[in-house]
Amino acid sequence: MKKWFSNLTFWVLTAITAGILLGHFKPEWALLKVLDEPLKGRFMGQELSIGITLSEVFSGLFISTVKLFINPIIFLTITLGIVSMGDLKKVGKVGAKALLYFEVVTTLALVIGVVIANLIKPGHGVVTNQVKGGDISKYTQKSADFSWLHFLQDNVTLQVLIVAILAGVLFSQLRSKDVIVAGMNRVSKVVFKGLHKVMLLAPIGAFGGMAYTIGKYGLETLFPLAKLMGTVYTTMALFIFGVLGMILRSCDIRIVDFLRYIRAELLIVLGTSSSESALPSLMEKLERMGCAKPVVGLVVPAGYSFNLDGTTIYLSMATLFLAQVFNVDLSLTQLLTIIGILMVTSKGAAGVTGSGFVVLASTLTAVKVIPIEGLALLLGVDRFMSEARSITNFIGNGVATIWIANHEKALDREQMNRAFGLIPEKASTVASDTPTRPSAVVLNK
Repeated sequence: MKKWFSNLTFWVLTAITAGILLGHFKPEWALLKVLDEPLKGRFMGQELSIGITLSEVFSGLFISTVKLFINPIIFLTITLGIVSMGDLKKVGKVGAKALLYFEVVTTLALVIGVVIANLIKPGHGVVTNQVKGGDISKYTQKSADFSWLHFLQDNVTLQVLIVAILAGVLFSQLRSKDVIVAGMNRVSKVVFKGLHKVMLLAPIGAFGGMAYTIGKYGLETLFPLAKLMGTVYTTMALFIFGVLGMILRSCDIRIVDFLRYIRAELLIVLGTSSSESALPSLMEKLERMGCAKPVVGLVVPAGYSFNLDGTTIYLSMATLFLAQVFNVDLSLTQLLTIIGILMVTSKGAAGVTGSGFVVLASTLTAVKVIPIEGLALLLGVDRFMSEARSITNFIGNGVATIWIANHEKALDREQMNRAFGLIPEKASTVASDTPTRPSAVVLNK
């Protein structure tokens, strides 16, 4: 019993359950207004936001606090990784392999979404006047303003990734690099120690996020679009256990072992509907299970811009869903056009606020055969489907990192098996989901 009460997973799961119950039975408490207007700002390159309701304050405070750790951790992990790697050709090789992997897997996710949406046809039989709509003007406006220049300007994570790579290359050439590395290692320990403290607040964030979702939208909003919801969640599950499972199986790793290892982070993502809320912890756990620091530092941040498997599946299925709702019979040429457009637009999903709707709006505008007004049908259930998107994106980036580390011979399998609990620990440790700081693993030259 004591082990359960000291386990982060237990408390996050309890918080999610409590949030669902509060949002359903006492939505007025979950949506109690405690601020006159939302608090918004930017700090350390991150957009921070806290809503006006009690539940939004809980979730917003947690997510915003975790966001403050993202850019420092990315910079420190990548820079230290490149310096420890030594061979700069290896950096380019890992980066190129990662981008190729992202393109292949996201394209496969896109095709799977289109195929399943055509087979199940979740949009057939939907009566539009039974579905609660909403205002889509802000999303259509953003889609009109979207450009790749704005994507690069707004995506601070990508900017930090580039700066960290340049800093790592520069430091690796300096004679005094050992002094710099020692100082950065000390800073890194302080940052991760602070992150561990913040992650203890994860149940509060998960409680607030779930209470707000259920309290505002209500479980009844799911019923008219239950077929779409079921199709999306089923497709995501098939992708995770089928495609991603086979990718890990090619490395002689079971997907269930990896999912069990990151179960606390998955529940945090589920509760907050944000994969960013567990990004720093994912990077640390990947290092702890034996993935080399340079691979983790390069692949995970880049993956959050270019390897959004869950978002890609959702975009393809939502586009086909709207076509079916409005009885738009798409030809093979139009289907291929949609796939081609989404292959480009989905890569910008991480660079704009309200990413799913903005990219979907820009796709519908480009296709010109599906009414863009149909987006209003999805507003009520998007929050519920965003959880599936975030979890799939989160797992997908973890799997990508493991696969690339394995193929670069930068995966310590003994360390991985120990982290997975497949072999006993060398020394007794406290039963907790909070990871310890891993030692650096250097890529084989």
